Amino acid sequence: MKFDLAHDGPQRDVKQEADKILNDIEQHLGWVRNDVNGFMQGLAGEAERAIASRRERILANQGRASSLGIPLKNRADAPKTFVLPDIKRKVVPTLPPATSSAYAPEPVLDMETYEHILTVIQNMTHVMERSPSAFKTMGEEDLRQHFLVQLNGQFEGAATGETFNVNGKTDILLRANDRNVFIGECKYWKGPKVYRETIDQLLGYTAWRDTKTAILIFNRGTSMSTVLAGVEAETAGHGNFKRKVDWKHGSGFRYVLHHPNDANREFLLTVLVFDVPG
Repeated sequence: MKFDLAHDGPQRDVKQEADKILNDIEQHLGWVRNDVNGFMQGLAGEAERAIASRRERILANQGRASSLGIPLKNRADAPKTFVLPDIKRKVVPTLPPATSSAYAPEPVLDMETYEHILTVIQNMTHVMERSPSAFKTMGEEDLRQHFLVQLNGQFEGAATGETFNVNGKTDILLRANDRNVFIGECKYWKGPKVYRETIDQLLGYTAWRDTKTAILIFNRGTSMSTVLAGVEAETAGHGNFKRKVDWKHGSGFRYVLHHPNDANREFLLTVLVFDVPG
């Protein structure tokens, strides 16, 4: 091919082709820059979501482990009256050492231990029935102290050494690792109104995490059928009542109530009625 220096046609074609190639390169670089910029802008959010998801999985696994309850073994030779055992039952095992995580498992009272606490209380009532002269002049506080003696003879808070004690207006309180795991209130039966106020009082010092509670009713001079009917009517009509639990007992009931500030947070309430010497 011959080029005519006076004619710039071929030179103009080469320049146009080079410009087109450069424009194509610049266009593709722009697309890459947009993709990279979009990826970089979302990278921090993706990393945070991945970290949060892993944290939730770890905490969920820890929560499931801690909610298994407190494994305890019943002692076949545990005394049922005033004789204290040499070896006390452990309520809550010592938790593992703290880690760098802020999560701390909550101690949970399992149903077996909850039932055993109520059994110890009922056995103490049988002692009262067998020795009426020793208890007929006692008031609420004196009777409560006898229950505390029995409970402290059967249980021991493993981590802190704290056991059943009187804390503020709470009559019977079991704490473990600075957490309440059982709350009980003792009252003489003085009619439906006072019983309803007792439920309100229990709600007043039941924390969000507390799930096992009891009310012990001491009856003197009123027919048991009247007391039991009053307990059922007042509990079912209470604003925090959710449902009655199928629990076979001659002079007691079991209910599910909700916490005052959280309708979805339930706790168990067992009401036991005892005829005490008068």
